[in-house]
Amino acid sequence: MKKIIFYPVIVLVTATITIIACNKDIEGRTDNIPALSPSSIDVNAGTWKPVLLTSPSEFSVAAPGATTSPDYIAQINEIKSWQANLTNEEKRIVKYWSAGAVLRWNEIMRELVAKHNLPPYQNEDGTYPVPSASNPLAYPQFPFANPPYAARAYAYVSAAQYDALIAAWYYKTLYNRAAPYEVDSTLNVLIPRSDLPSYPSEDAVLAGVAAEMLKLLFPGDQDYIQKKAEEQKRARIIAGANVRSDIEAGDALGKAVAQKFVARARGDRAGAAGGNAALWKQLEDDCMAKGETPWNSLETPKRPPMLPLFGKVKPFLFDSLTVIALRPGPPPSTSSAEMKAEVEEVYNQTSNASREDIRIIHFWADGAGTYTPPGHWMSIAAEDFIRKNFSEVRWARNMALLAMAEMDAAIVCWDTKYYYFNPRPCQMNPNIKSLTGVPNFPSYISGHSTFSGAASRILGYLIPERAAAYDAMAEEASRSRFLAGIHYRKSDCAVGLVVGKRVGDYAIQRAKTDGAE
Repeated sequence: MKKIIFYPVIVLVTATITIIACNKDIEGRTDNIPALSPSSIDVNAGTWKPVLLTSPSEFSVAAPGATTSPDYIAQINEIKSWQANLTNEEKRIVKYWSAGAVLRWNEIMRELVAKHNLPPYQNEDGTYPVPSASNPLAYPQFPFANPPYAARAYAYVSAAQYDALIAAWYYKTLYNRAAPYEVDSTLNVLIPRSDLPSYPSEDAVLAGVAAEMLKLLFPGDQDYIQKKAEEQKRARIIAGANVRSDIEAGDALGKAVAQKFVARARGDRAGAAGGNAALWKQLEDDCMAKGETPWNSLETPKRPPMLPLFGKVKPFLFDSLTVIALRPGPPPSTSSAEMKAEVEEVYNQTSNASREDIRIIHFWADGAGTYTPPGHWMSIAAEDFIRKNFSEVRWARNMALLAMAEMDAAIVCWDTKYYYFNPRPCQMNPNIKSLTGVPNFPSYISGHSTFSGAASRILGYLIPERAAAYDAMAEEASRSRFLAGIHYRKSDCAVGLVVGKRVGDYAIQRAKTDGAE
């Protein structure tokens, strides 16, 4: 068992909030939801199966001091001192974070993805610069949060939060320290009361783990991320929900769990996913050797393909051999009558798009400057999870299942794309005018379809009364890419949905065996 050493923290610094601009006002849509008051506190969550931790007690948390000690009384008095002079801003942050910390960190992560989902502009010589994690503020800023990068980011943060909360629940049950308002009835309690033990603080656990993971994934935004973490921890003290020792223990535990996920991320092969010029040429040559027309970048000048080796990234829900097993059979030959018919179908559709078609295209576009298709499904899930009134640990578990399915769907999809290297419809027929941006990677299979199939499958399992609605959304998201003229209906979209649902089945299999049901 690894030992966590706690160091005293004198004061939590007041956070100045930085607003991240993007075209989806996430915080504005959920800033008036009620405080989280779960229908079940999931008291046995410390026994659930983690993703990476060997056991919930892998990182040890020292026993808390007695609630009758002078030190604890001093911590109670600190809460009273804060509450004696609350500002409107302090009341605002309590309200904001009391809605649920898993919800809020997922929103923050989506904001960061949207901010960084911008492809670099070409150099004067026609080449394209590559973002560098070692110099994230230089142009082009790191990261370029394209769909595969975003899916991976959502998965790492969500899975790490889940493992950290399992550990927190284990120690909560072990030590069973009462919340401050149970110890001192004179405290003003600004959040719903709960029977959940307060040590270590679940909010501080989430602040510690989320901040560490997001700093790795978005290194140019570390100040903003840390300010959010400090704001969250301060909100819990102001609200009378935790004393400082609850916060310190939770923060240290969250950071310790994060390092396990950081180590995995550094070795999951994502750093090499961009490939090099020799690889890009080999992909084209291999496709031509099969007698097929290879995919070409339709941008001027030609842009290098997006992450051709992302299919080699290490998945969460299965192994790399399963990625190959999930790869579908080939699309129609580029010289076949079947392909000619598919191209003609796309041409006819884009030449006669209806107003409703345009609405669907734009709703599901999720292009540059947005939080990407995986983020769109995270947003859909979040709004439904709010209505279900889950505990923080169940929120984390369900978000982790969804996010891991989306990351693994990206891996299988990108493996398929670059294995077949199939051209887009508008490459096969230049008269096809796409109704949205043409992505800079091969056509078969549709990423939107694969993401949506995986998401609808796991969400339909988690909230069965919404399963039909999720399936309908997935069908529409998939169809939107055909309507836009950037994918073939039968081969790209229909097959992508099937593959995505097969990935989602692995998330369901994990859900059935993780001890949470």
